[in-house]
Amino acid sequence: MSDMRIGGIASGMDIDSLVNDLMKAERMPLNKMEQDKEWLTWQRDAYRDVNKQLSELDTLAFDMKLERTFNSKNVTSSSSAVSATASASAGNGDYTLSVEQVATAAYNYSEDTITKDGTTFDPDAALSTQQGNLKNGITLGETFSITTYNEDGSINEASFEVTGDKSLNQILSEISDSELGVRAFYDKSADKVMLERTETGNFNQDETEFLGAEIGFNGSASFLANTLDIKNGDNSSGTWKLNEKGGQDTKFTYNNGLEITSHTNKYTLNGVHFTFNEVTDGNIKVNVTNDVDQAVDKIVEFVDKYNKIIENLNGKVEERKYRDFPPLTEKQKEDMEEKEIELWEEKAKSGLLRNDSVIESTLGTMRTNWYTPIDNDGDFTMMSEIGITTSSNYRDNGKLLINEDELRTALNNNPESVHKLFSGTDEKPGIARRIENSIRTGISSIEKKAGKSTTLDNNFLLGRQIEDIGKEMDDFEGRLNDIEDRYWRQFGAMEKFIQQMNSQSAFIMQNFS
Repeated sequence: MSDMRIGGIASGMDIDSLVNDLMKAERMPLNKMEQDKEWLTWQRDAYRDVNKQLSELDTLAFDMKLERTFNSKNVTSSSSAVSATASASAGNGDYTLSVEQVATAAYNYSEDTITKDGTTFDPDAALSTQQGNLKNGITLGETFSITTYNEDGSINEASFEVTGDKSLNQILSEISDSELGVRAFYDKSADKVMLERTETGNFNQDETEFLGAEIGFNGSASFLANTLDIKNGDNSSGTWKLNEKGGQDTKFTYNNGLEITSHTNKYTLNGVHFTFNEVTDGNIKVNVTNDVDQAVDKIVEFVDKYNKIIENLNGKVEERKYRDFPPLTEKQKEDMEEKEIELWEEKAKSGLLRNDSVIESTLGTMRTNWYTPIDNDGDFTMMSEIGITTSSNYRDNGKLLINEDELRTALNNNPESVHKLFSGTDEKPGIARRIENSIRTGISSIEKKAGKSTTLDNNFLLGRQIEDIGKEMDDFEGRLNDIEDRYWRQFGAMEKFIQQMNSQSAFIMQNFS
């Protein structure tokens, strides 16, 4: 436990104030270290903000390499029976087609209700307790199989056992959870069971197999045929007919001649993705054109972001540094109003990145990227050929200007060449690839200085400097504590000496009085 410091009793001096004043002078180097550490922290954050902006531009540059950015399509249909979208590679023009049949999923269900009148059937109760409630009874211990078909002609087969401890819903869930691709469920209000394929289309092309059913099962399967009253076929007329419904393919005719089928209600033709909603009344037309507006919007967004970044970064490297406004220490802030602190720090943070060589180099290479000719096999080699030029005002520091009329003309007439101008290849990069390379070089150099939020401090320059100052401050704090103790010891010795002198003086005065 440290001694309580009380000074000035003998001397009448304000020792506490004297020590505080002396320590203010001693603390000045520590204040300078605190200010330097704060400055480096601000600079680190400023660099990271630059990388954040460059990363945002890098994301947009990636989009400028994609074909779909320049070749996006507008698709219209003359009928709601057919809807469509188109990939960037889709050919423009009209697509004429008629839909004779849409794809449906196969389904089969109970021909009649399955429970006895006047009884209460619980589909979740054990079958052994429900036998008396089922119209056609139940054979416990039976095993039945269901077969379905795949597009490649292969089959799926699964077997299910009917035991007394299982409920109807449990067996139906086993069917639904199997690899058959069948949904099975009991509807209480209809008092029937439904089996339906989860995929549309006609996969069983052999009518000798289960009469061509998509959900096939042996007619001797008592649980399905009798208990649930679901049958593959009907022979009441003397000829077997398929009971199952649905399970048909889409059938459509393209350009009045080419007949096409599909297991689903979707089909892709020449890059156009058709969706068939219903049968058409004769021919309908789907029209595909270039979506120039979307391409223009993407390019304008990219250029606007580039202009905003170069304006901001040029401002940072040219920003004035106010040397009379160093960062405030915590003790200095205690004596200031919030508004005063805000105004001071606005000046103190100015010039954090002044004349930074990495940022200036990145800005320079990006600017060169735009006006250096591109080596490609397209019709355009310069951005000026599609209406994008550099401002002639030197104060704009290379900002870009867009003539939208010229850009639209280029995109309407030759979107592929516009794409090649921006993208190019790894060996012969276009504008976007060049920008990406410049950005990544700049980001890498800045990360060596300022790291990322996830980087350990000792892995980048400013982090190591901040760490070093922090350690130096800790050491200096220890020395300050020693100095303060020394001052108190010295003043304590002085107080003791004065007290002794006062005692001697009082003794002498007492003896001579």
